[in-house]
Amino acid sequence: MKQRDYNTNKKRYTHLVERDRYKIEVLLEGKKDAGEIAKLLGRDRSTIYREIKRGTISRLQSDLSEKEKYRANYAQADYDKQGRRKERSLKIGKDSRLEAYIRIKLVEERFSPDAIIGEIKAKGMEFKGIICTKTLYNYIDAGIFSGISNKHLWEKRKKKKRKYKTVVRVNSKNRQCRSIEERPKEINNRVEYGHWEGDTIKGPQGALASLFTLTERKTKEEIIIKVKQATQEAIKAAVDGLETTHGDNFKVKFKSITFDNGSEFLDWKSLEISSLKPAEQRMTVYFAHSYSSWERGTNENQNRMIRRFAPKGTDMADVSEKDVQKIQDWMNNYPRKILGYKTANQMAKECLQGKQLVLKLRSGAL
Repeated sequence: MKQRDYNTNKKRYTHLVERDRYKIEVLLEGKKDAGEIAKLLGRDRSTIYREIKRGTISRLQSDLSEKEKYRANYAQADYDKQGRRKERSLKIGKDSRLEAYIRIKLVEERFSPDAIIGEIKAKGMEFKGIICTKTLYNYIDAGIFSGISNKHLWEKRKKKKRKYKTVVRVNSKNRQCRSIEERPKEINNRVEYGHWEGDTIKGPQGALASLFTLTERKTKEEIIIKVKQATQEAIKAAVDGLETTHGDNFKVKFKSITFDNGSEFLDWKSLEISSLKPAEQRMTVYFAHSYSSWERGTNENQNRMIRRFAPKGTDMADVSEKDVQKIQDWMNNYPRKILGYKTANQMAKECLQGKQLVLKLRSGAL
């Protein structure tokens, strides 16, 4: 027997909107009761009763007596507030520890939302209400975290990648330089540690002090050296200083450096020769094509990160050695998605330990 009289459709509930609340306020002022308002709005009577109760506030009269009255603007504000709390409870809940951790990472340590969530997962940190990167961005947009907005984010979203074509140009300043075209595959493919990209960050026109930056291609390890002036002599002194610091390990850590065509790097032959053992070559220097900064994209991107701390127009003479060290430490301890949310320091340490193990095995020490 076919059933004819049935009702299996689920009733769809929709929330009252701001327009409905102002209608309720007008109807109440017109002496309509909750039942009549429910019929006029096509709502359940209990919905209207609850709404009136939620939006009723006490107002002080001219005779100093208090009168309770429904106000649509107050009811809407309360609805919005409850909505934000509800959204928050679905993801973070009452995990104040997670909220405090995110706040410190965003504001004090200048981490991106992705770096925060990625590091939490990579380290296996446990929180009651862990959220994903997209949710964290949404929370910041919605103002869930009091006092934190998009101005605290260095880069709101990545720009569309620009398409480049390799430009083959002869460097008229230094025709005998070793071109990036001669660079081996293990450097281009980032499979071996010890290959760097270098550049200088300069201040405003007329300022002499600069930052000499080196970025390791595989691990993103950063070295920043403040120089009084971006000259060939200053760059050589900086590289000599690195060799003195690292001693016999210099050749393990620094196999090659790829520079742009800045005049400060044109004395590349002297950079290749060891200052401790003049008869030996300590590393190999390559040059990117002219007007092809993307060929040193790792270093260029790192320089953009340094500009967070020393914006364009900053006289590098005003950036202390202590500040330079803090910037370098921050960059080398920043978890990166491309490294599986490990830091440059962690990756460099792993690479060096692996290299030293190989050398010991070859020498028969193990």
